[in-house]
Amino acid sequence: MQGMIPRWITNEIKKKIAQVPAVALLGARQVGKTTLAKTIAKGLDSVYLDLEAPEDLLKLRDPAIFLRGHSDKLVILDEIQRAPDLFPVLRGLIDKNREQGRKSGQFLFLGSASMDLMRQTSESLAGRISYIYMGGLNVIETGHQSQTIHKLWVRGGFPESYLAADDNIAMDWLEDLIRTYLERDLPQLGYRVPAIRMRRLWTMLAHLQGEPVNYSKLGANLEIDGKTVSNYIDILSDLLLVRRLEPWHANVKKRLIKSPRYYIRDSGILHRLLGIDQYDALLSNPVLGKSWEGFVVENIHSVLPRRAETYFYRTAAGAEIDLVIRMPSSEIWAVEIKYGTAPKLGRHYSAICDDVGATRKYIIYGGDDEFSVGSGVTVISLPRFVQELGSC
Repeated sequence: MQGMIPRWITNEIKKKIAQVPAVALLGARQVGKTTLAKTIAKGLDSVYLDLEAPEDLLKLRDPAIFLRGHSDKLVILDEIQRAPDLFPVLRGLIDKNREQGRKSGQFLFLGSASMDLMRQTSESLAGRISYIYMGGLNVIETGHQSQTIHKLWVRGGFPESYLAADDNIAMDWLEDLIRTYLERDLPQLGYRVPAIRMRRLWTMLAHLQGEPVNYSKLGANLEIDGKTVSNYIDILSDLLLVRRLEPWHANVKKRLIKSPRYYIRDSGILHRLLGIDQYDALLSNPVLGKSWEGFVVENIHSVLPRRAETYFYRTAAGAEIDLVIRMPSSEIWAVEIKYGTAPKLGRHYSAICDDVGATRKYIIYGGDDEFSVGSGVTVISLPRFVQELGSC
């Protein structure tokens, strides 16, 4: 699995460690954060603590004493969200080290609960910490061949799933991961949610991949209210399992859809929840188009420049752009996503792109080539687009 670690994120973490006192590497459970951190630690004077391990927690019974004893090292704290009481202590140690002239390279946090961890650290470590997100494997890291892309699409980007000996083993691994989240992680993080109910909601979201969600309707099916449904979805988002995509909110003189869209982030988890266990079964499933859309969206997010923002655009009349990217340079990229190898361009696509002020217009499709279809619209394969975006 070590060979699958993307070089760019390794370099990004090393750069941030050299710049700031604390770096938080955020990503879903089993996405490869620990492997990456240990790889980085080999070249540094460091100490690693797993906060899920009782023996490591025992070392932190008096955290100030232990951490002061390693104040000259990079301290790696895995699953940091399980020990929120540490943050005030960490702040004091960082400030003490600053007074002594050490301004960077003190702590590397690994976390699998994004918003909860960011809330805890922002309260204690504001101005002292930088955040880096680590997603699953993408099409650049695994290869451009159609067969390889199909394998990644079906199994998802978790290294253990992608590298499994066959699809059945991959799906068994994903099932175990789903159950671990529901039966162990949720209770340990303090979420009082029945596992069966949360799985039903997760599966409903899989059926609604890339669509607006009616909280009240879902709540009626789950025998809970809409507000509770919204809270449960927030939990899945916090665990980096569901992506919330907001609607484009710029001043457009048309009635716009204002509800967010949700995507199951990992395509392998999506397929396990829907009972799709191989590529041929996916091709005949009604979720095919939306599964491809979510797979493309997640690959794009894996290489987005820092400070880039993403939205979707849809009018009440039904005109839409699947993904609108506001680049740090203020360029607007409009991206339409089609699975087929002969994508059809809607009559008004260029006009819709003008609504959002698009400076680049793309259609990502299931083929391998790149070509123009007029009006400044480029049809492009997913690997080519990810490479182009990643180079910005």
